[in-house]
Amino acid sequence: MDEREVYRRITRRLIPYLFVLYIVAYIDRVNVGFAAMDMKRALHFTDTVYGTGAGIFFLGYALFDLPSSLMLRVVGSRLWIARIMISWGIIAACMMFVSSPVSFYWMRFLLGVGEAGFVPGMLLYLTYWFPSHERAKAVAKFMTATSLAGVVGGPLSSALLKLDGVAGLAGWQWVFVAEGIPTVLIGISVLWVLHDGPENAGWLSAEEKTWLVGELKRDRERYGATEHHSLGDAFKLPAVWLLSGVYIVLQIGVYMVNLWMPLILNSLQGAKGDSSLIARYSTVPYLLAAISTVVVGWSSDRWNERKWHVAGCLTTAAVGFAWAAMSHSVVMALFAFCVVAMGLWSMTGPFWAWATRQLQGAAAAGGVAMITTIGAFGGFIGPYVTGRLKDATQGYSAGLLVMGGVAVVGAALCFVRSGKEVGGSHSSHEITAR
Repeated sequence: MDEREVYRRITRRLIPYLFVLYIVAYIDRVNVGFAAMDMKRALHFTDTVYGTGAGIFFLGYALFDLPSSLMLRVVGSRLWIARIMISWGIIAACMMFVSSPVSFYWMRFLLGVGEAGFVPGMLLYLTYWFPSHERAKAVAKFMTATSLAGVVGGPLSSALLKLDGVAGLAGWQWVFVAEGIPTVLIGISVLWVLHDGPENAGWLSAEEKTWLVGELKRDRERYGATEHHSLGDAFKLPAVWLLSGVYIVLQIGVYMVNLWMPLILNSLQGAKGDSSLIARYSTVPYLLAAISTVVVGWSSDRWNERKWHVAGCLTTAAVGFAWAAMSHSVVMALFAFCVVAMGLWSMTGPFWAWATRQLQGAAAAGGVAMITTIGAFGGFIGPYVTGRLKDATQGYSAGLLVMGGVAVVGAALCFVRSGKEVGGSHSSHEITAR
């Protein structure tokens, strides 16, 4: 049996489909950033109102992320992921009915509730198929969806914004309805496409299933995952809390970029900025981030090293934020955001390989959900603080410099000792737990 071919076949079977699921999820989550310029003008929203509504998604997500992740283990990945996608697709389409700050807040909050559990569910699902020494590449390929969603979402939103007035709907309304309905349809397909684990996969032979299950078991034993298998264990591990701190920094930066970059670039165009043109410009950082995410994920697995890769990526993002704060043209700001996006998105592969290495069972679901739940507050903090600082200073530089400082703090957190196997710095030929 060719073991490498088994992993290649699993990758071909799972990653492209999971990739599509995450792309539609991410587009529905951040398309408000592309709709923001026209939506703010039509509904007379201030930057504080927009930043609060954009970020409040993450409060709904945080409150329901852990319960939803644990429910996934009860009913199975296939059924629960389908339920999540159908729910959030319906709510995403209903964003077209927003007419006031209150309705904006409520719809964004409900969108977060609907999507809660999706990311930890996906990450947990990958642990059913890939041992930790193969996981950074798999996670990186899956996570490139978050950057390529910007590549796809930018031109798509740009085209939809040009439908302004068609069927009596504003362009920003078309963005929500046309990007929400496909999510429902793809969610229904999950019921027929996904399997709950290798044991149920008809495209693996009996020998391959036995080998893969054994390989996953040995991997958990090697890194101590078999020692931590109850939900309570997730709350007791210092490493989980440390990783949650690093992740909240990532989320603060990522959603500041997702939800404010189009507005920042537009502000450098002048009063008569073209929202559809900025939507197209915004694809460049995401495209470069997609490439760098795969490269960094490959490097992290090649050297079986996580900590330095994560810290290096956050430091790169900090440099980009500082550069963006000093930029006075669309071109310079765009280059700066390319550096930011490459730094932030590239850390996802090594970060999640680092985070999922130590847990199994309810502890894996609980630990991943804890990290994403705490990180979700970063998704609220970044957009909210940026909006408040913009209204207070009449510019974006203060918010960008704050984001750069936060990224430096995240890099420093990577080197805080928190017990067994936190750093994961080992050669690919000699793997021992710290």
